[in-house]
Amino acid sequence: MIYSKVTGTGSYLPEKILSNLDLEKMFETTDEWITTRTGIKERHIVSAHQYTSDLATEASKQAIKASGIDANKIDLIIVATTTPDKVFPSTACIVQTKLGLSLCPAFDIQAVCSGFVYALSVADSFIKTGAAKCVLVIGADTMSRITDYSDRSNAILWGDGGGAVILEASDEPGILSTHIHADGAYEKLLHVPSGVSHQKGKSTIEMQGNQVFKIAVNTLDSIVDETLEMNQLDKSDIDWLVPHQANIRILEATAKKLNMSMDRVIVTIDRHGNTSAASIPTAFVDGIEDGSIKGGETMVITAVGAGLAWGAAAIKLGQRVTPLGESDAALQEFDGTGVDVIQESIDYFVNRKKES
Repeated sequence: MIYSKVTGTGSYLPEKILSNLDLEKMFETTDEWITTRTGIKERHIVSAHQYTSDLATEASKQAIKASGIDANKIDLIIVATTTPDKVFPSTACIVQTKLGLSLCPAFDIQAVCSGFVYALSVADSFIKTGAAKCVLVIGADTMSRITDYSDRSNAILWGDGGGAVILEASDEPGILSTHIHADGAYEKLLHVPSGVSHQKGKSTIEMQGNQVFKIAVNTLDSIVDETLEMNQLDKSDIDWLVPHQANIRILEATAKKLNMSMDRVIVTIDRHGNTSAASIPTAFVDGIEDGSIKGGETMVITAVGAGLAWGAAAIKLGQRVTPLGESDAALQEFDGTGVDVIQESIDYFVNRKKES
């Protein structure tokens, strides 16, 4: 039987940090209020010259380096993103060029916060059917570009980042199973009202937070059960939970479902905020880098987000889990502060409205 095995991981977070203390200066809120309700202390924000493809490329270079493969071995590139560089071509095609690759298929997947799980599921299917042998799977988003910084309930949540994994065909267990679901009946609970063909309403995120929270907890409960049952695993068989970093309370609820101590949950929301599709792969990398996640261990990844769409995967790691080391790639530096970056984002939307 052919399995998909994770052989390399990488991540990139923009240099500039927007802290809760910075947000206190922008609107009526406090560090304590934000931390208590979300678990977030700070988030990374791109500057005006940085794009989703840049974050994706940086993360990909690290994943390729960690895997030790020749990049030309990659025969498929999938980017999960809600914030593509352009309407078209796909961000995956742009990343392909930035990596100096060509000819292999490259496309995007849009499932918002569940995007990385969806992309992993598609990549796993390509490998198991023999259609690909080495897939670069990326989750990257610049959520600050679609955040209304006058909306306190939303502005506190979102950050930017990119994460990537190399999946290779193997005769040893790697990805044990993937599970993806959606229910479009909940479309308006979390959405951006305006789009390309539907050009009415705001072009920034709107969310009914309390309702999303309740549904998220219930759907994650059911998909955890589904994942364990499919693989005939007991809760005690899971070494690590690597969840989408949306809200610390959701993370705690999922850990409780698995009878896991929070010590066995990779938590980055305090430092990253909600980075949408980048959330899981950057958290995965964080767990490897700090020595928590080790070779041979079994982990479950879970996510729920706009759509509503949700998913999970059970993954058995190989004995060799390589930390990233330092990437030799670098984005253009920016001398401003986190608040300056947000002002750039505000100006970006103002100018775009004037142009339209």
